[in-house]
Order: sequence, then structure tokens, then C-alpha cells
Amino acid sequence: MSKPQKINERVFLVGGPELTDSRDCCVYLVDGGSELALIDAGVGASCGEIVENIRKLGLDPVQLKYVVATHGHIDHIGGLHYFQSLGARIVCHTLEEGAISEGRPELTAAWYYNVKYQPVAADIILKGEEETLPVGELTLYCLFTPGHTPGGISPYLDVAGSRILFGQDIHGPFDPSWGSEMNQWKESMRKLLGLRADILCEGHFGIYTPAARVQSYIESYLRQY
Repeated sequence: MSKPQKINERVFLVGGPELTDSRDCCVYLVDGGSELALIDAGVGASCGEIVENIRKLGLDPVQLKYVVATHGHIDHIGGLHYFQSLGARIVCHTLEEGAISEGRPELTAAWYYNVKYQPVAADIILKGEEETLPVGELTLYCLFTPGHTPGGISPYLDVAGSRILFGQDIHGPFDPSWGSEMNQWKESMRKLLGLRADILCEGHFGIYTPAARVQSYIESYLRQY
């Protein structure tokens, strides 16, 4: 098994197909000093491994304050119940509650992975265009980016002069059965381009940097679709 990956001094890759379960999305950790936040939670079978990867970084999982669910697909939310039981607060957009809090199978896509999802009541419900979460001495910005799903969000933060974007599932896929809407997605991608991020932490395909490569990656999907 690979070791957790340092992306910069405050952001780490702690879960994903090469680290934990092959069905997991990329799970990222934000270290705010006194508090930690996870971006997504994986499919749910490897939560203990994610916690162990946090420890391998010399960090304390007890400091985990938030798990930010970027959207309601099972490979991103399957571990929410586990992390909530450890004391983390679950954050999602209100338009993803049908998946996250109700567990509607057509929205979670749990059938695709042959996984049973355990719904959770989200602790923090986002409703605005952009909302902030304090993570220790850092600020995590949660930008509303619908399209892949109705209530998708793309968190980002600024650290030591670099902007780090968690752009989960920029690439799709898209299906109207779970609420995909291509015009919304295109507008969301334009929002992400406007952020001028230096580092992209993508949901399945890893890390892209510098800024020119981030822009090129997003633009390539706009051209494709």
C-alpha cells in the first residue's frame, strides 16, 4: 500500500484507489493546525485506513472537525457515517441532502458499486453561492458548482501564496437520473477557471500543477463536452 502523499505543507492525499480502496474517490486532508478537515470520505470500506494515514502524517484524527461532501455519490460519501461517529461534522449543500441524508439510491449511485449506503443527517447545510468554513488557522471556501450533480461544491483554500482547488469530478460522468445538467456544469467550470488555482486536487485523477496545467485540464473537458 502506498503512503499518504504531501501536496503542500497543509494539504495531503490520504485516500484513493492507489492508497485505500480501489472504489474510493481521492480523499484529501486539510491541516489547519489545531483542526483538520477531510474533503470527501471514500466509499466507506477503508475509513480505518484513512484514519491510519492521518496518523502516519503525524497528525491526530481527534482533531478532525469537518468532512466536506463535495457531492452525493457513494464513492465520495460512503464513509460519512464512520467519520461522524468519530465526532466530525458533515458538511454538504442542501441540494445534495436527497442523497446524503435520505440515501436515495438513484442519487447516491450506490447500486453501481454494489455498496449499501448508511444515510447521515448533515451537520452544516450550505445554501449560498460561496460559504466559508474555518479550519484552525485556515479558511476553506466552498463554492457552489452544480452540473455533475445538483448541489456539487468545489472547496478551495489559499496557503502560502498558492490557491489549492478541490475540483471533484470535473470530468463527469453525467446522467440526468442523478440530476446532471450540462449548462450548469459549463458555467461551474467557468467559475473554476476564474479562481486561477495553482494546484488542482481532482476527485479521481490526482494532482495537477502549475496553474497553466490546471487551466488546461478544465478547458479540455469544456472542449470535450
